[in-house]
Amino acid sequence: MTVTGPCNAPDVVDVVALGESMVTFLPTRPGRLADVPSFDRGIGGAESNVACVLAAAGHSARWVSRVGTDGFGDHLTEAIGGYGVDVSAVRRDPERPTGVYFRTAGDRATDAHEVAYYRAGSAASAMAVENVDMEAVRAGRVLHLSGITAALSDECFGLLWQLTAPRPDRPLISFDVNFRPGLWHDADGPRVLLDLARRADIVFVGTDEARVAWGITDGPEKIRELLPEPGVLVVKEGARGATAFSEAQAAGSAHPAHPAAQLRAVVPPGAARVGAGGTPSAPGSATHPRPAPTPGTEQPTTTFVPALNVTPVAAVGAGDAFAAGFLSGTLRELPVRDRLRHGHLMAAATLTAPGDLAPPPARDTADRLAALDDEAWGTLRLGPGWTTQQAEEEARTP
Repeated sequence: MTVTGPCNAPDVVDVVALGESMVTFLPTRPGRLADVPSFDRGIGGAESNVACVLAAAGHSARWVSRVGTDGFGDHLTEAIGGYGVDVSAVRRDPERPTGVYFRTAGDRATDAHEVAYYRAGSAASAMAVENVDMEAVRAGRVLHLSGITAALSDECFGLLWQLTAPRPDRPLISFDVNFRPGLWHDADGPRVLLDLARRADIVFVGTDEARVAWGITDGPEKIRELLPEPGVLVVKEGARGATAFSEAQAAGSAHPAHPAAQLRAVVPPGAARVGAGGTPSAPGSATHPRPAPTPGTEQPTTTFVPALNVTPVAAVGAGDAFAAGFLSGTLRELPVRDRLRHGHLMAAATLTAPGDLAPPPARDTADRLAALDDEAWGTLRLGPGWTTQQAEEEARTP
């Protein structure tokens, strides 16, 4: 069984990504925002980053959002469309502006790093079921969402809650927790994100996020205990690596079943997840139980893949690139180990570039590196420009 989407839609794409994107201003030199005299313009947005990386890697992708009728809105749609992403479902709002933000040149993990957001009241924060093209959103084999959108407004949260609700034509839901404490104005953020993650099919979360949001300090296994519902849970541990918990594996099989097959088998399309009271779950409800697999035919699997050794330039966008690589492997029905490796390779491309987006490795190159044995994978070293250099070297190879 493969990943499927609504078959009656003429414009089905591999991945639809919904969320806010902003024009990003990157400093032309290191220093405090107060001291930097000029900035270069770029684009940034967790969901559109995923769409751009997937499109650059050869998949069909659509970005759905709202932008203002200003020049920044023009720039966003043109720049994202330039990656090959379908932007036809992006709506323009004549009354609200496009969001922008400024950041310093340093790594976000350092105390000296500064980010200044100007997104309050943005066009994207007004996204709601009533003003988004829901048919275009659902016309994907995978729908990628993130917790950032849920934090923008009550309307945005309502949109995500509607999109993650069980229904017969629901695409595979990919959800990146993306906990940003500064975006949440009350204490409900961690609970809201947990509820949304429990409704998704594939979930991405970092151990650092889980520690801040949910107080989990004991590693990936404890996060899986908190989130047993998703068919695939990917826990990222920064420079250490990432672990994928997947639900089903045929007895005696050398590789875990493809996520599409295991998810459709475990949570059939349209099957309502229910709370302890037997009613459809709602925000803040009890854990959503999943039917147990048939004894002797399926068993949960845990796959860990260490991160690559890279010479980083900036960490911004690496998590989005990782998600794109993993989803690319999922769409291609690769073994779970290779999905994780493609995630690391896409992340390495972004880590070794200054902006939120970077040219991904060519598919042939990524496949070759993902197929390395464990020893060769562990000794691989990647530096700035490695995707371009490898492409040039392979082009010169007779």
